[in-house]
Amino acid sequence: MKWFPILAAIICQLTISTLSLSAENFLPLKTTFVGQQKFQQICLLAERENWRQLEIGERMVRVGRQLEGTPYVAYTLEIDDHIESPSVNFNGLDCWTFFETCLAFSKMLETKKSSYTPKDLLAQIEHTRYFSGRCRGNYLDRIHYLADWFDDNQKRRNINDITNKFPTIVMPNQCDEMSKLWKYYRYLKHNPELRVGMAKHEKRVTQMKVSMIPKDKVRAIESQLKNGDIIGIARHGNGSYCSHVGIVVKDSKGRARLMHASSDYKKVILDQPLSDYLYRYQKHAGILIARPK
Repeated sequence: MKWFPILAAIICQLTISTLSLSAENFLPLKTTFVGQQKFQQICLLAERENWRQLEIGERMVRVGRQLEGTPYVAYTLEIDDHIESPSVNFNGLDCWTFFETCLAFSKMLETKKSSYTPKDLLAQIEHTRYFSGRCRGNYLDRIHYLADWFDDNQKRRNINDITNKFPTIVMPNQCDEMSKLWKYYRYLKHNPELRVGMAKHEKRVTQMKVSMIPKDKVRAIESQLKNGDIIGIARHGNGSYCSHVGIVVKDSKGRARLMHASSDYKKVILDQPLSDYLYRYQKHAGILIARPK
């Protein structure tokens, strides 16, 4: 049949095209990008004050300060029942979406443009949120554990994991939080088949060698931290290596304060110096540190 090779070629091309689609083509912008007015306000300020000339960590702090007071909203990443997409919400942030919005916005500014669009920021979100920097609409494309995010983004040179430059201990851990608490995650709740894949991810992450700086060692290293350093808050016990995340903001005394989306304060806040914050909660065991590149 003379038409068979042509048909096969067409099918092959359609398959490749489908696989190469960015997730932004799956969900509408009104779902994946919330708060365009706030986005444009920060863009205008960044251009007026020439944030582009700053080091990336300094840029992250500038973005973070503009997000200060934004309401805390849990499970901000769970935006659909089935289709996974890069997303941004300037009207509500959790700890993960706060730090990654600061990072993505800062990286976006490195490319000078006459104006920025939501697509520009979503592209940066996709680059760090997903394995190998690519989302194809599958929930398991996303990096769900912070220690895994550190590992993947270190390999792709988006960050330097500097944790082991300081006194550390290896963390014992059994990652199974999402498998056990699947009812709280829209995608896992509505797609039971994803739970098997998630369990495989968790088994792999459990086998990782993850180190932390114990909280009794943190005060001594605060002076060596920089603005914009990403701080994973290590937890005692199993479930996940980290239970929280924020960024460093250095104060006038040289103390490294934690800026984060706080479930206690119900908003993004500039909190206590890092070591003081750690001792506020018994569950906190120490920290992991990633320096953005």
